[in-house]
Amino acid sequence: MSEINLGIIGGGQLGSLLSVAAKKLNVKTIIYCDDIDAPAQNFCEQFIFGDYNDKNKIIEFVNKVDLITYEFENIPFETLNEMNKMKKVLPKPSVNRLIQNRLAEKDFINKLNIRTTRYVSVEKKSDIDALEDFLPGILKTTTMGYDGKGQHPIKTLKDLNSLNVDFNKGYILEKLVKLKKEISVIITRFGNNSYEIYEPIENTHENQILKHSKIPAEISNKILEQSKEWAKQIAEELKYIGTLCVEFFIDRNDNLYVNEVAPRVHNSGHLTINAFNVSQFENHVRAVCGLEQIPLKKISNAKMINLLGDQISHYRNSPKLENNEFFFDYLKKEIKEKRKMGHITTLV
Repeated sequence: MSEINLGIIGGGQLGSLLSVAAKKLNVKTIIYCDDIDAPAQNFCEQFIFGDYNDKNKIIEFVNKVDLITYEFENIPFETLNEMNKMKKVLPKPSVNRLIQNRLAEKDFINKLNIRTTRYVSVEKKSDIDALEDFLPGILKTTTMGYDGKGQHPIKTLKDLNSLNVDFNKGYILEKLVKLKKEISVIITRFGNNSYEIYEPIENTHENQILKHSKIPAEISNKILEQSKEWAKQIAEELKYIGTLCVEFFIDRNDNLYVNEVAPRVHNSGHLTINAFNVSQFENHVRAVCGLEQIPLKKISNAKMINLLGDQISHYRNSPKLENNEFFFDYLKKEIKEKRKMGHITTLV
């Protein structure tokens, strides 16, 4: 088989880890990113710096690759759609457009008879007085936003009224559930009813940023099966190709809710690199490039810790690890508070 040149849009740590996985499969990666310091340039074969609306740079990128994927969802739909006219983009741009909009995403999931938290669109400030039934809740921008960005916890109507936000930009208010725990299910779809699905991962967030992930998740068998079935249903309905993550809430009555869908590889799945025979990153590359699907086998239980900000310094300075510990440095130049700098996975 001739060599594949895989284009990846986005140069963060997910792009880095996709590049590492691709190398193992003799797939070359060319990364396109609007950040000149993007850490993924340390791991790919070629890096192109350019704005996501720069037509000349985009054509240069497209001409170097056989197909295109992406490591984050906040890419202009028009950019992905234009690229898709020249080279295949997977997952397809229409999936990304749907999931970029929280309201459209939740409507889509509900139409599949899959439970989400209660939600309502907020289009103008005068809508607020009718929203008491959705409190306490979280006000979110309908587009953009990740790791807690564009989100405002709201307890009372007074909180909502005192917020200084431009409602014309589009917001969604989601009623809080009495949260017991959060899990995620990562699934790779290769084609019609052809999947590799990882067991649910239990996640802990601090300040709305993922801090810990572990398998096995401490959940009932019913929740385990239902979460996997819902993830399959969503992937199948989207006719998705590649790795996708569905994030779930479990409430104190053991009810399961879809929180959101990430149309890409996911932070909670970093532990799959060491805990399974095929990682989420390798499976994504295999699926989008049309390579062989390998049955998934679990090697070990595991826990993963995100290293945020200056937490990376200890591991950079004294990298003494136990045999069951695996450290990954994203090689980001600037250390910032709450910035994901690396992770450590421990097999248990």
